[in-house]
Amino acid sequence: MVTDPIADYLTRIRNAQMAQHRIVEIPASNLKKRITEILYEQGYILKYKFEDDTKQGLIKIALKYDANTKQPAIRSLERISRPGLRQYAKPAEIKRVSNGLGIAILSTSKGVLTDKQAKANNVGGEVLCAIS
Repeated sequence: MVTDPIADYLTRIRNAQMAQHRIVEIPASNLKKRITEILYEQGYILKYKFEDDTKQGLIKIALKYDANTKQPAIRSLERISRPGLRQYAKPAEIKRVSNGLGIAILSTSKGVLTDKQAKANNVGGEVLCAIS
């Protein structure tokens, strides 16, 4: 039983990249689906596919690598807020990731948004993770 499904999601992606896998399969939830959509919109993954089955469903993610150096597009995945210590931020308190080159993903009252979208909508929320 997984006590922190978002940390498990990030760890599966991190481990698949270290092993240079092309595709990673992750058990689905609505929050994980939205995070996957954000990763695709921001260009961190090639493609994704949501598969429904009789139970929970699956998310299949095609990981993105540099053609020449074989380095993954995602350099770091870091869980910020965790079950033991939740991290919340107001719009003015949202910190930049990698000096503005990365993104932070927040769970807000307007849905799951990137740090830039949250600032534009003037909403704060729980800082789920940072990606660069």
